[in-house]
Amino acid sequence: MPAPDDAEIDAIADALARLRALRRPGGPGAGRPIDPGHAHAHGHGPWGRGHRRHDGPDAGDGPRGGMGRMAGLARLRMLEALEAASRPLSVGEIGEAIGVDQPRASRLVQQAAELELVQREADPDDARRTRIALTDAGRRFAQGVRTERRAALGGALTVFSDTERAELARLLGKLADAWPRD
Repeated sequence: MPAPDDAEIDAIADALARLRALRRPGGPGAGRPIDPGHAHAHGHGPWGRGHRRHDGPDAGDGPRGGMGRMAGLARLRMLEALEAASRPLSVGEIGEAIGVDQPRASRLVQQAAELELVQREADPDDARRTRIALTDAGRRFAQGVRTERRAALGGALTVFSDTERAELARLLGKLADAWPRD
C-alpha cells in the first residue's frame, strides 16, 4: 500500500482531534471543542496511553507508580492548549479549554510548574492576576508528543488504500461536524 501523504494524515488527525475535544454531556465545557483548529488536541505521549514515565517527577503518585493516565492526559491537553493559544492563559481559561473545573486546572498548573513545563507571568492588563505560559521545555515536550502521535497515525494509515484513507478522512470529518454540541 502507498504511504499516506501529509494532507491525509492532517485531515484524519484534525477530525480525530475535533472528536476528542468534544465534551461529554453534563461535564465542564460540555459540547465545546477545546480548539476547533487545533489538529493535535490530545492523547498520547510520555504521560498518556502506553508512554507513561515511571522514573520521572510524576513517579510514585498513583496506583501504578505514576500520576495516572487521566492526570497525564489532562496535563497534556493543558500543554497543548497553551501551545495553541496566541497568548498566555489564565487558570480559568485553561480549565475551560480542557474541560475541567478551576480547582483541577489550578492543580494541573501547579504540577506542570513543578516539572518546569509552565511558568506564571503577571497579567499585562491586571498585575493582580497571573497568566500561564509554556516554558521552552514545555513547548518541546508538547511538540514531541504531537510528532510521535503524527508518526503513529501515519504508520497506522499505511494499511489503508488511497481510497480507504480518503473515505476515512471524509467520514471522520462528517462525524465530527455532526456531533451534538450545546
